[in-house]
Amino acid sequence: MPNRVRVWLTHWGPILPLLIAESSIWLGFGALLPILAIYFTTHGVDLPMLGVVVAAWPAARLVAEPFFGWLADRTSRKPLMVAGLAIAAVAAVLPLFATGTVAFIALRALAGLCAAAYDPAARGYLIDANPPERHGEMFGLYGSAQIGGFMIGPAVGGLAAAATGEPVVVFWVAGIFVGVSALLVAFFVAPVAHRPHAAAVQPAPVQSVQPGEAAPVRSLLNGLLVAAIVFNIASFLAGGTYEVIWSLYMASLGANTALIGVSFFTFALPVLILSPVVGRFVDKDGGFLALVIGTFGVGLCGILYPLVPAIWWMLVLGLVEGTAAAFAGPALFMLVARASPPGRSSTAQGVFGAAGTIGTIVASGSAGALAAVDLRLPFYLTGVAVILMLGLGLLVGRRRLWLAMQPAHLKAA
Repeated sequence: MPNRVRVWLTHWGPILPLLIAESSIWLGFGALLPILAIYFTTHGVDLPMLGVVVAAWPAARLVAEPFFGWLADRTSRKPLMVAGLAIAAVAAVLPLFATGTVAFIALRALAGLCAAAYDPAARGYLIDANPPERHGEMFGLYGSAQIGGFMIGPAVGGLAAAATGEPVVVFWVAGIFVGVSALLVAFFVAPVAHRPHAAAVQPAPVQSVQPGEAAPVRSLLNGLLVAAIVFNIASFLAGGTYEVIWSLYMASLGANTALIGVSFFTFALPVLILSPVVGRFVDKDGGFLALVIGTFGVGLCGILYPLVPAIWWMLVLGLVEGTAAAFAGPALFMLVARASPPGRSSTAQGVFGAAGTIGTIVASGSAGALAAVDLRLPFYLTGVAVILMLGLGLLVGRRRLWLAMQPAHLKAA
């Protein structure tokens, strides 16, 4: 085995099963996403209600994720992760046996509850399993694992649909791969002790915390975590909008299902390749510029998409937006890790994730209604909103945000 591979496995081997599980989850999601909006609209859901159906998933997360994050810091994280994934695997195929808007809303909400149980526990696990000076690269690998599965998913779903002659087989593909991820976590992810001082840079003074104890919940109300939440809302605005209208808009330009799948691939490719590289850069040189440039790039692409109504230019812009997302993602997750008070890594992740889903709820809930007026309108408004939220986050964080995102070894010194 080459020495470089051996060193990599020494550093990252303990979390490799969780990264593989993330890839499996997102493979299922990627297989399902290109057909999801089309399936709902062809089974009785009109455009305005499509936004409500899509918004049910983040709405459930918004309500449940802070609780599950708090629970993950007080109990073993592994059972939460396994239970969330196992139920999600079943929920993935249930739309095939349900009809009507109300049923689809209920099933999307169930899937959101499952994600709320899994995600804060998984991200808190990753923070506690790695030292602060590797958090940027760790979350870069985490993002690459997710997007790698997301890239493969449409191809796997397409092959399954071609082999069976049934496009809806992708729901079974999603269920199977999420089920596989549950098995991976159950049998191969080793428990990790809660780290009472997970962050190298504390966002604000907190009361003295004894080893094994956690900071009070009120310590989550600090400027750095609030700024991170604002940035996360911005990123979720884009995701919520595109989940509702992307496939429909591409179809309006003449793209078939295969080309819509390619458009997801072109966004995912730079995230897959660049996220670990950006993560290492963030650990070494700081993440402030990566966060600002990446978030601004996502917003700018939203404005530009409807101005270049040609399929191939949409694909090019997808590459640009994917590059921007690759810069913003590791830096943002590093910021949340550093904004987490002692012993509250999963709780902070739960609050961060839940508040971020406000962006998805607003975007997905309004995108359908806006698209009914003009399919281009959600793109414009989302792009402008992302840039405005970037400015608000910088205003909230101010100089302390820049200081907190310096390399961990310099701050510790």
